[in-house]
Amino acid sequence: MPEDKTDEPDETVRTQAEAPSAKQPASVGRPRRSRRALLDAAAAVFAVSGVDAPVRVIAERAGVGVGTIYRHFPTRPELVVAVYRHQVEACADAAPRLLAESASPEAALRAWIAMFVDFLVTKHGLAGALRGHTAESDALHAYFVDRLVPVCGGLLDAARAASATVLEIDAYSVLRAVGNLCIGAETDRRYQASELVQALISGILLGGGR
Repeated sequence: MPEDKTDEPDETVRTQAEAPSAKQPASVGRPRRSRRALLDAAAAVFAVSGVDAPVRVIAERAGVGVGTIYRHFPTRPELVVAVYRHQVEACADAAPRLLAESASPEAALRAWIAMFVDFLVTKHGLAGALRGHTAESDALHAYFVDRLVPVCGGLLDAARAASATVLEIDAYSVLRAVGNLCIGAETDRRYQASELVQALISGILLGGGR
């Protein structure tokens, strides 16, 4: 992330509040929570400004110094990959909660698909920023598929268990179709991909009009 190196001299000196206290050792869970907070901040900034947003903006949102960002993620590609994985995990982890809290499996499926669409449309170049790193891009795509296809499959199975009309279609095809419907939505505000995606889900739930 060389474009932000000019920020480092002002930020690498840690304040007393940032420095770990010798009298109060950090808890085991704190590094994980800190990393998650940084990724949440980066994801929010990327959604507004894209993956080329200055690191100092991410640091300000996270409430830390720029040096803290560099210690966790020495290069921008590392940060981008981490944010991408973080968002995929958040999408995957939401499924059980939605099934438990929603009024029906159909409602849970629709809510999760809406979250998936939001991820696809608002990721603002997360995947595109990794082009040129073929092995990395392929690994991320495999991770994306391996993590989210079973999650979507579980939601579809729950919907089928509650209704005999749900179309027998594999989860990979559903996610692929949703992804195709989202193409261009990021740059064309008139295109309401979310509405078309929900229409697709309605067709699946109704057995394709059988």
